[in-house]
Amino acid sequence: MLVLIAEDAEIKINPCKAIPLDFVFVIDSSRSIRSEDYEKVKTFIINLLQFLDIGHDATRVGLLQYGSVVQPEFSLNTYSSRAEVEQAVGDMEHLATGTMTGLAIQYTMETAFTEEQGARPLNMHIPRIAMIVTDGRPQDSVKEVAAEARNAGIQIFAIGVGRVDMKILKAIGSEPHSEHVHLVANFSQIETLISVFQTKLCEGIDYCDLGIHGCEHSCISLPESFVCRCMKGYILNLDGKTCSKIDHCADGRHGCEQEFMNTEDSCVCKCRKGFTLRPDGKTCSVDVCQTVDHGCEHQCVTSGSSYMCKCFEGFVLAEDKRSCKSRRAFLDLVFVIDGSKSLGPANFELVKQFVNSIVDSLDISRTGTHVGLIQYSTKVRTEFTLGQYVTVDSIKQAVRRMEYMGRGSRTGSALRHMFESSFSSREGARPNTQRVTIVFTDGRSQDDVSEWASKAKNSGITIYALGIGKAIEQELREIASEPDEMHLYYAESFEKMGEITQKRIPGFWCECALFYMTKKLQTLENQLLQT
Repeated sequence: MLVLIAEDAEIKINPCKAIPLDFVFVIDSSRSIRSEDYEKVKTFIINLLQFLDIGHDATRVGLLQYGSVVQPEFSLNTYSSRAEVEQAVGDMEHLATGTMTGLAIQYTMETAFTEEQGARPLNMHIPRIAMIVTDGRPQDSVKEVAAEARNAGIQIFAIGVGRVDMKILKAIGSEPHSEHVHLVANFSQIETLISVFQTKLCEGIDYCDLGIHGCEHSCISLPESFVCRCMKGYILNLDGKTCSKIDHCADGRHGCEQEFMNTEDSCVCKCRKGFTLRPDGKTCSVDVCQTVDHGCEHQCVTSGSSYMCKCFEGFVLAEDKRSCKSRRAFLDLVFVIDGSKSLGPANFELVKQFVNSIVDSLDISRTGTHVGLIQYSTKVRTEFTLGQYVTVDSIKQAVRRMEYMGRGSRTGSALRHMFESSFSSREGARPNTQRVTIVFTDGRSQDDVSEWASKAKNSGITIYALGIGKAIEQELREIASEPDEMHLYYAESFEKMGEITQKRIPGFWCECALFYMTKKLQTLENQLLQT
């Protein structure tokens, strides 16, 4: 601990016992730093040196300052005592030029930490520390070269003074940033960091943070070293760094009739092709499906000494009990469309095209799928009810005639209207018919959505929520049916709307020709970019 008392008294030092380091100061000496502030940086360095046990076999210290160019002041093997280093720091002169921080980091990595400049070999596991002090925005790139330096085993402390961009400091400093990145308001406050670094230097360096441990799986820090650990199901090899999978079957006591394999924590039995594992987990029985010409169109399932055919999801077994036919579900489908002013007239027209692209893919008829649509902003308006139109063309014409409301956004009111009216028998809803709602929104609702969304879902209505731009994820989750990954889709902007198309959606969306719809979405995206 450094204790400063009266000018005519002694400065008493209570040094800590620190481990040896290779420590390089990288000091911003640009013109933006005033002369008196430059002296405060030198004082900060000298005070910090009090906690370092400097010597050839202890901590080695180097220093470079930079402006438009890098000027090395002394290297890691120049001085072997604290007094010599302090004298050299005191003799430094201000460069007062530009701010090429990236160039300084590159020099630190490629030159200052070489063995020729006094850095000890990596296999000695001497921590390599770089402390960078800067007061301004670099005139060159720092992100890539700083990452390269950290990957080379250099632990970087980034100290910013004044109006330094914290994002730049974090791009420079090692993680965790809470320990390696510090920002003070002015050079007078830089001394407040002394106690922070005293603790860090006295308690020792986290060897795992240095990234030079070589552990294949994970690294565990010790006071002056580290050990490697392996994940569950693996064992540490004799080199102390790499891991091998544990062979649970090696002792031969598995009792498997045919084959066996290792899992993370045990040995399990397997059967050869044409056989299935019995409930005892060890013996095998003949898989009838593998031995007969079963003729199943989709799947054959062994049942005791016989077999049966099964169909994939969305299909049912035909009368011959072998082939499969589509189980196409007719729907009562209601669109709930956001017509608020945040959408804008041009984008509203594109939403109408989006709706019609889905309508094109539906099997709409008097006995098939029925479609209704409500638009909402501050109020809710039924554009057409279920069963009002029973052909694709008539529905698409009704969608095209829809006029933009362009006011507030009360999604909760729209959900209430959908639940209480849109699926009522008076508006054409049919009994024993799957009920589906697609809610499209691009912003935060001005009222609560959870109550009426819950009531609708509890009544058996499946709700898909499509959110774009400023739509709130929590609201979308409250609206959408579970599970979310099947019923909720969000893109940050119309430019990223194509991300929705990356998801493979079962059930209703397959019936609505997902791949046809996604091509329409991409077309709409391109049109939006031009509006």
